[in-house]
Order: sequence, then C-alpha cells, then structure tokens
Amino acid sequence: MQENKRCWGLLRRRQCVVPTWRGWLALFLVCAVLAIISIREIHPFLAVTEPLPGGVLVVEGWAPDYALEATVAEFRRNHYDKLYVTGGPLEAGAPLSVYKTFAELGAATLLKLGLNTNEVQAVPAPLVRQDRTYVSAVSLRRWLSGHGLAPAMVHLISEGPHARRSRLMFERALGKGVKVGVTAVPSMDYDERHWWRSSAGVRGVIAEALAYGYARVWFRAPRAEGG
Repeated sequence: MQENKRCWGLLRRRQCVVPTWRGWLALFLVCAVLAIISIREIHPFLAVTEPLPGGVLVVEGWAPDYALEATVAEFRRNHYDKLYVTGGPLEAGAPLSVYKTFAELGAATLLKLGLNTNEVQAVPAPLVRQDRTYVSAVSLRRWLSGHGLAPAMVHLISEGPHARRSRLMFERALGKGVKVGVTAVPSMDYDERHWWRSSAGVRGVIAEALAYGYARVWFRAPRAEGG
C-alpha cells in the first residue's frame, strides 16, 4: 500500500524483463547483419537506372563532364527528339563566366562534345534555397508548356545516388501524365561497390539517403506550383 502512494501516488514499482547476455548478443548480431545489408544495398537503391528511351532526354546541368559525355552517347544511341538541360544559377564564378546558370553551362559543354544547337536546349531555373531539383523540373514543365509541348515520356540523366531523388522530384513536377525514366551515371569520385571506404562516398551516399527520405516523407510541392 505504501508503494502505491510513493511520490503522492504518481509512481509505482513494476517488474521489468531485460535481455540476458545471450539476448544482447543475438540483438547485436541482428543489428550488425541489418547494418551490413543496408550498407551494401543503399547505393544501388539510390543510384537507380531504369531508362525510358524515346521522347525527350533531360540532364541536370551541374553533372560533371563524364556524365555529360554519357548523355551525348545516350542521345545518339536512342535518337531522342530533344535534349534539355536543367539547372539554376552557378554557385561560384558566375561574375567571371559568360554562363550564369548550370543549364547554360551544361548546354555549352554538350555543344562542345559534338551536339548542335537544334538538339540542345538550356532551361534555366531561378535561384532558390531549397528543393532546387524540384524547381528545375517545374521550370522544365513550364518551358515545355509555353512552347506547346507535352511529352509523354522523359528520360532523366543524373549522377550516382542523386538519381532516385531526381526522378521522384521530376515525377512530382511533371505530373502523373508523364512517365519518367532515369539513368544514374556512375560517379568517378569513388568506387560505388565500396562507397564506405572513401570520404566522398560516405558524404554523397549519406547526404542523398537523408535527402531522399525528406523528399519521400516530408516534401510538399508549393501550392503556387500546382504539384
């Protein structure tokens, strides 16, 4: 009776079951196995490649030169109607450059790699502090709509673990009537099979995993954008 009145009746004693050392060992082994599986599978999950040849091809202008070279090869291999380059303002060196956005810089690089001006179209996006991929996709949607174009299929080229989040943002921005395929160009900054062995791999994969979780769970399109 005294125990029930301890601390003015706010607390009472109860028995609690805790693991034995064998239980803790089993729990540790289960966690270790899950961690190993996650480490090995997270990169292939994020760096998704599910191409959708035909229609139009889109590449993110911030992609490195080797990704743009892969984009040129893809464009020529599957004979797309057009290649669009997305991207917002340059984050460094813009005052010294004739190109003010990643879209323009990426398009100029593609022209140097052998494409012509009838094949490549830069679609710059405005400066924003967050959701830059989504805003780039919205800018592409508006450009297409403004020119009377409504492609049913879009094939997006991205780099490494950014690919899955990019496709998700483009799907949300372009709408349900547009199928979005994606190709993840392997990063040359680290060995993708052992990404955890380099600082570049750890930074890139963990950052993209967190960003994808945010995009999947918490991201909401601004009302003004209409989805």
